[in-house]
Amino acid sequence: MTAAYRHQPTPVLRLMESGPSALSDLELIAALTGSTETAAAVFDEYQALTSILSAGPADLARIPGIGSAIIARIAAMQEIWKRVSHHRQVERNVVCPEDVYALLAPEMQGLAQESVRVILLNHRKRLIRVEEVFLGTGNESFANPPEILRKAIIRSAHSIILVHNHPSGDPAPSQADHEVTRRLREASKSVGIEFTDHIIIGRPGVDRHFPYFSFRESGTTRSPAGYGRPRSPWELSSPITSSSEGRELIGTSPISAFGSPA
Repeated sequence: MTAAYRHQPTPVLRLMESGPSALSDLELIAALTGSTETAAAVFDEYQALTSILSAGPADLARIPGIGSAIIARIAAMQEIWKRVSHHRQVERNVVCPEDVYALLAPEMQGLAQESVRVILLNHRKRLIRVEEVFLGTGNESFANPPEILRKAIIRSAHSIILVHNHPSGDPAPSQADHEVTRRLREASKSVGIEFTDHIIIGRPGVDRHFPYFSFRESGTTRSPAGYGRPRSPWELSSPITSSSEGRELIGTSPISAFGSPA
């Protein structure tokens, strides 16, 4: 080890000696910022790495000890992570709600604002592209089916999955979410594009079974909740339909999207 490393903060020493996997989340940020105190201030503000990865320069600048150099490092880390994530999406199949969660939750769970995205798939349920259609607050902007479907038509998508996050962490759908689902279902049918699902991304919590909500699952799954349920493809022939209670559900079959009895 060189003399230069011996004068670095402890997290940098640990990283060089034991590798990055040996560091805690706080230590990783300390190695990035060059200060344990600054890293602690960042974690006091954002609580989790996913939130830090989504923080904007203006928000970071309000944290004591964060200057332009550190903001630039974090911005570079964010961009690297986005590019690597995008590369991993190539040739990826999306055949069940868990695939959607694995694809987008690492980025969307930490967002302070509501992001609405549409997953575009070909006829084999292979990913074409993920497009963001709205970022902000409120529901009025993303409740615009023509804008969502325009992206699908441009990319010659066979089917779409609507995805948005709840910054609160609670994925339970609002009445506006149900309304958006209904409107997009009807618009998709009119142009011959399959509306596969609408997924709401939340965060894990002791008071919820899953950190996401699937409109498709909600209409057919009756098996006990838990992370150990089987992973099976969606029933591709089951379109989104409305139940007699007015909720936007998927299919009428007594078999769930995961192969569990109703």
